[in-house]
Amino acid sequence: MSSLPTPGPADDAAPDGARVSSTPASSEPRSLRIEDWLTVIVMALLALITFANVLVRYFTNSSFAWTEELSVFLMIVLALVAGSAAVARDRHIRIEFFCDSGSAARRRRLAQLGALLVAVLFAVIAVLSVRVVWDDYRFEETSPGIGVPQWWYSVWLPILSLLVTWRAIGLLIRRTRQPDVEFLGNDADDNGERQP
Repeated sequence: MSSLPTPGPADDAAPDGARVSSTPASSEPRSLRIEDWLTVIVMALLALITFANVLVRYFTNSSFAWTEELSVFLMIVLALVAGSAAVARDRHIRIEFFCDSGSAARRRRLAQLGALLVAVLFAVIAVLSVRVVWDDYRFEETSPGIGVPQWWYSVWLPILSLLVTWRAIGLLIRRTRQPDVEFLGNDADDNGERQP
C-alpha cells in the first residue's frame, strides 16, 4: 500500500526549474506499518497486563497466574517484530569500527554480507522451529500457566522469523542495487551530517 511520493512544501525548485526533494533518497523500505503497529499493540498489551496484575496484587495479595506466561510470550513477539523493523531500517547491531571504516565499496559489501547472514540465520531458525511447532501440536503439549495448547505460542516463532528473513533479503537487495556513492550519502544522512 505504498504510493509514489508527491511534490510538496518540503520540495525545493532547482535553478533550472526542476523539482528537487529536500529529503534524501532513503534506503529504508516504504512500508514498515506492520512492524510499527504490531510494536504499538504488543507494548500496549504488555503495559495493560502488567498494570492489571499490579492492581490485583496490591488489593488482593495474589496475582493472575496467566499474566507472566502471556507477558513472556508478548516480549518474545516484541523482540522478533522489533528485530524485523531494525533489519528493515538497517539499524541492527554491528561493530562500527569494522562497518564504518574503509572504502565505500568495502562498506557496501560488509552491509550486504551482514544482511545475507541475518537472512540465513533467521531462515534456519524458521525451518528448525517448524519442527518444534509440529512436536507441540502432535504431542498436545499445554502451557504451564493457562493450559492452552503450547503450539499457540510456538507457531509465531517461524512466522516472525520468516518476517525477519524477508526484511533482511529486502535490505540485501537494496544494498546490492545501491551505488557506492549513494551508500556513503545515506550513511552521512543517518549520522545527522549533510553531503554537499
